[in-house]
Amino acid sequence: KRLALVGTRFTMQGRFYPDVFGPAGIDLIVPTPDAQAYIHEAYMGELVPGRFLPGTRELFGSIILRLREQEAIEGVILGGTELPLLLRQADGQGLPLLDTTRLHVEEAVSQLLAPGREE
Repeated sequence: KRLALVGTRFTMQGRFYPDVFGPAGIDLIVPTPDAQAYIHEAYMGELVPGRFLPGTRELFGSIILRLREQEAIEGVILGGTELPLLLRQADGQGLPLLDTTRLHVEEAVSQLLAPGREE
């Protein structure tokens, strides 16, 4: 019922996720403004160019830990395609990490393979 959302600044501050999850009774928690700024800069400056640094992984883990302790989150939405390349379940501080890319691909394949779908 309480999920953290990490991604680019646009993802964390946008309305898409809250507008979808809110009516389902799921609270979305975003990091503090300072943590959002760090996440966005690391995402754009390191992850997009393909640099996945251990120090960045540790800082992301500490942000998740802080959200777990202070906001009682129950999972983390990885709202960007590069995030699963940086973070593994072990980095989630004991919380499930929801890989939106994988979830979208699985649903697309499921829809494509659904019985009765016209070729």
